[in-house]
Amino acid sequence: MPDTLLQAWATPGLIWLVIAIGIAGIVRGFTGFGTALIFVPVAGIFLPPAIVIGVITLTGVASTAALLPRAWGQAHRREVGVLALAALITVPAGLWLMDRLPTDTVRWIVAGVAAATLLALVAGWRFSGQVSKPGLGMIGAVAGVIGGLTGLTGPVVILFYLAGQSTAQSVRANTILFLAILDVVIVGNLLWRGTVTLNTVLLAVTLAVPYFITTLIGQSMFDPRHERLYRWAAYGVIGVAVLTGLPIWTPGN
Repeated sequence: MPDTLLQAWATPGLIWLVIAIGIAGIVRGFTGFGTALIFVPVAGIFLPPAIVIGVITLTGVASTAALLPRAWGQAHRREVGVLALAALITVPAGLWLMDRLPTDTVRWIVAGVAAATLLALVAGWRFSGQVSKPGLGMIGAVAGVIGGLTGLTGPVVILFYLAGQSTAQSVRANTILFLAILDVVIVGNLLWRGTVTLNTVLLAVTLAVPYFITTLIGQSMFDPRHERLYRWAAYGVIGVAVLTGLPIWTPGN
């Protein structure tokens, strides 16, 4: 075990991974999302996609302990349940694609998903009214595929909620609950496939410590009166992901 722990601590770029997960925790704490959008592009510089997905989902489970109790009472649980059920079915398809696509291709997809999300939100795309259950199922299904392929479990659902009429508090709670469920689903699939190694678990545990602490800090900063601030904070998170995730800046694995 000590040798394996030392091996995890010798992960290339570990200091940058710690910094990225710390910033992601603060953003996740006060917006309800953003972990993968910050961490995945940075981690993709140093780690292959399978390990990135394993680490981000395992650390995501850790943050749930800090955020889920408050979000549970504020979320629209039935709606989130439909989204999560559809995502559960399609996550294996995303993991299958991840195994078969080159690393740089996955990184381009990460940047593309983030960029498309940002452009739609900044352009002011909005919808009104209620989304039907089949519509929710489609949104959840797409989120599951993208989550399994890239580790970005949130953008599709984030776009759905931020582009609608929901308040910042509702967006935050629903997103936290959905991401918590999807993290568990992806971890379960990775374990079943034998993708999660002891080294991946130890790396995730190492990163979970600063992540848990900064998530609590971010949660303490949240104030529902500043809804506009949180929406633009979300846009900023996505913008950073687009810039840092472009494979043209660094060589892929």
